[in-house]
Amino acid sequence: MILQIIGALFASFFFGILFNVSKKELLYCGFIGGFGWFIYLNFLTLTNSIVFSSFLGTLGVSILSRIFAKIRKVPVTIFLISGIIPLVPGAGMYRTMYAMLEKNFEDSSFYGIQTLQIAGVIAIAIIFTSSFPFISKNKGV
Repeated sequence: MILQIIGALFASFFFGILFNVSKKELLYCGFIGGFGWFIYLNFLTLTNSIVFSSFLGTLGVSILSRIFAKIRKVPVTIFLISGIIPLVPGAGMYRTMYAMLEKNFEDSSFYGIQTLQIAGVIAIAIIFTSSFPFISKNKGV
């Protein structure tokens, strides 16, 4: 589990480099990605639901991205896009296409629907978090 979290941290960090994030923010991007994967793995073992775990992991990434964006005075997307990279259902898309090529349409539809559900809950979690105003100690900010 620790190796997976470290892998997610590095994936977010290096995607931040590809995304041309400032060097000062790269460690925060990596931390957020590792944190989201930590939440995902913990709730996956508790609930055994990939979709619900993806929702909660993305919710954690989105909340932490907003907090760090406020503290570091940078746009939220810098942290958010890099942070959700480990949670994006790339393996589900691969399994869907592989099952289609193998003409296993039952598995193809299962993985396709699951991939769409995961992508949907990622979008819902981001929209859910961004729809609430950020509470700040500074009035008017």
